[in-house]
Amino acid sequence: MGRVAERMRAFSTNRWLVFVAAMWLQSMAGIGYLFGAISPVVKAALGYNQRQVAALGVAKDLGDCVGFLAGTLSAMLPAWAMLLIGAAQNFLGYGWLWLIVTRQAPALPLWMMCVLIFVGTNGETYFNTASLVTCIQNFPKSRGPTVGILKGFAGLSSAILTQLYAVMHTPDHATLVFMVAVGPSLVAIGLMFVIRPVGGHRQVRPSDKNSFMFIYTICLLLASYLVGVMLVQDFMQLSDNMVVSVTVILFILLILPVAIPVTLTLSSKTEHPIEESLLAEPSKGESSTSQEKEDQPEVILSEVEEEKPKEIDSLPPSERRKRIAELQAKLVQAAARGGVRIRRRPHRGENFTLMQALVKADFWLIWLSLVLGSGSGLTVIDNLGQMSQSVGFKDAHIFVSLTSIWNFLGRVGGGYFSENIVREHTYPRHIALAIAQILMAAGHFLFAMAWPGTMYLGTFLVGLGYGAHWAIVPAAVSELFGVKHFGAMYNFLTVANPTGSLIFSGVIASNLYDYEAGKQAHHQSSWSGQSLQNLSLLADGPLKCEGAVCFFVSSLIMSAFCIVGAGLSLIVVHRTKRVYVNLYRAVQA
Repeated sequence: MGRVAERMRAFSTNRWLVFVAAMWLQSMAGIGYLFGAISPVVKAALGYNQRQVAALGVAKDLGDCVGFLAGTLSAMLPAWAMLLIGAAQNFLGYGWLWLIVTRQAPALPLWMMCVLIFVGTNGETYFNTASLVTCIQNFPKSRGPTVGILKGFAGLSSAILTQLYAVMHTPDHATLVFMVAVGPSLVAIGLMFVIRPVGGHRQVRPSDKNSFMFIYTICLLLASYLVGVMLVQDFMQLSDNMVVSVTVILFILLILPVAIPVTLTLSSKTEHPIEESLLAEPSKGESSTSQEKEDQPEVILSEVEEEKPKEIDSLPPSERRKRIAELQAKLVQAAARGGVRIRRRPHRGENFTLMQALVKADFWLIWLSLVLGSGSGLTVIDNLGQMSQSVGFKDAHIFVSLTSIWNFLGRVGGGYFSENIVREHTYPRHIALAIAQILMAAGHFLFAMAWPGTMYLGTFLVGLGYGAHWAIVPAAVSELFGVKHFGAMYNFLTVANPTGSLIFSGVIASNLYDYEAGKQAHHQSSWSGQSLQNLSLLADGPLKCEGAVCFFVSSLIMSAFCIVGAGLSLIVVHRTKRVYVNLYRAVQA
């Protein structure tokens, strides 16, 4: 009996169980990606026009990306409290929306409806922050794969929830709103005591690489399966039993990763864990990210880094450690006598607060690069309907679904390849981001040319590149500016999404589209001999633009800015080379 209890305790504190639970939460927490399916229900129930629906969309984007409160609270509250707050917000916002849509509650003014959408979607920021901060603490040396996989599953949540809705076989579309209100909240509450720091850096095993490869395999199978299911359901009508079978297989694929913590728990006597330092060894000028080491004498490592002679770096490792230890001892003695003032201002690779990070050029270079890259990608995602219709496709949902899959693969692949770059070559992670932004520039260029088949290839390149941003950037920021206040910095980074979308979609693409649509309407009315009065009536209605010209200029502009973003990423690479050598030299050795 005691042996079973011991096994259960080992299983409950296994870092892989926490990671798998975070994956399950993320697979239900991508609430914002379902707005395209919810908005027609709200529009029909409340009699909104497209401009009012667009206002709800802006509220959704802000709620999805503005997580300053979640980031601040993540440094003060345990993960379970963060998940509970997110569940309450999600249930309140979308639960009230469901009552309004089903006419069980009175309709509210538009601004209050925007507040409801904001509050409901803002719950996602608590889910994301709690999952990412916890798992980065448990996997400090595998940040790329960890962030990429978690963010990837968030991108898949719309497909998963839509498949669950298909199983219900209900003609009431308001049921989807109810699922969004209840599903993520119940999952968060069910997992809130599982997702927590468990001292993961002391649980490193030789089999961890195989475990990540197993999860990557599941990700590829899941993405391939969902693409196949979407195409089959698009071209043929499946029976109710077939839909249930398809959904059961989907859930089996989602549950499979739990085999990792189960296997590790059962084989705990044959494979001993190896403690993994949270950061590189102190002699490399890097301070600990753990709370215990923050107030130790190593706080003067920044002084060591500045005071040590340059020739120390060329010495053999053992001699280098000895020389730096001697220098550190002298500084400690001088500090005790008051001869040296220990500066606590962090250097790159140490723990920064958000305010300290905001005065660093590297942080703003990363943020601006994210605005240009992810902002242009989100613009394509938000305008896929008009883009596909302008070049002759009647139904845009296939491109929306495929982009969701490419987004998922970009996040998973971005984390995997960027991790290989830093661990195998000790090279800055942002080189992978520069490559992703160049791919996005090529995708925008293909959209501008509108050659046959470019919609498929363009969505692939842009979706892949957009997803890679949200695996690479959070991991890089946690490396350069520390984990302790990562929640606040991550939620500041997410503001880049609506900022870029506002610039590229709200200012550039929409105005150019309306301009071209107006020109076409004027040309058609002049050609058909309509009066000016009829033309003014036509202008008041929804104008439609046809042809490649609709997004030609805006796509070229976004392509050019993606190249600028790649240039900014390369500047970050140049500025942080030495930091990454210090961070990952020990890992490579």
